[in-house]
Amino acid sequence: MTINLSDYESGAKFRGDYSSTLDTLQERLARILVAHVVHNKRSVVVVEGWDAAGKGGAIKRLTAEWDPRSYSVWPIGAPTEEEKGRHFLWRFWRRLPGQGEIAVFDRSWYGRVLVERVEGLASEREWRRAYDEINEFESQQVEDGTALVKLFFHVTQETQDERLRARLDHPWKRWKVNADDFRNRARRGDYLKALADMFAHTDTRWAPWTVIDGHNKKAARIAALTAVAEALEKHVPMKPPQPSPEIGALARQAFGKDG
Repeated sequence: MTINLSDYESGAKFRGDYSSTLDTLQERLARILVAHVVHNKRSVVVVEGWDAAGKGGAIKRLTAEWDPRSYSVWPIGAPTEEEKGRHFLWRFWRRLPGQGEIAVFDRSWYGRVLVERVEGLASEREWRRAYDEINEFESQQVEDGTALVKLFFHVTQETQDERLRARLDHPWKRWKVNADDFRNRARRGDYLKALADMFAHTDTRWAPWTVIDGHNKKAARIAALTAVAEALEKHVPMKPPQPSPEIGALARQAFGKDG
């Protein structure tokens, strides 16, 4: 089914108790991370979207109850000189999670077919070839046992402008706004074309896209966390580990029969 971003612009408010629902989701996600650790599973969450669409806020709440020893958040910016001298996927291979870990990518390898395409940082031959390279890369991860969740946060130009202005008006948030935000804004039409091509080529059976309507922040966060939780629960056994006989014996020795 074709992904049309205009289908994700209702801005509907979250109907329910936001705080209670968020707490329940975060507790659910905490158990999911523990399940990764005890069952030696690994997962990747890709977060893409427009500037000021709510990616950072969602990632903050996604990871709020996670043990920092078992997850990583990778904010992806421009490649270094060393990275430019290698295949564009090299820097992402190096950041993939190990057994018992979850990696969250705040922007990702899709930069090749988005910003690098639009800004002319990759040749047409390079970004066109990247669709197949990305699909193969993702297929390899899934075939090797890694769960892959891909989220795209969408907002209209009007909503993005409101949020950029609000950041500029806030003395402790204006640091988030940079020249890239305005350069990207000026080329929104080019990005929409690149996004349409990206969805058409990379919304695969093994690694589908989930678009998040980002116009209402609370509803977007609940939708994003729910999508991640549902996908990862299908990947990892959600049964707590059996008590260790060795630890049980040590506990009885330390605490007595009744513990």
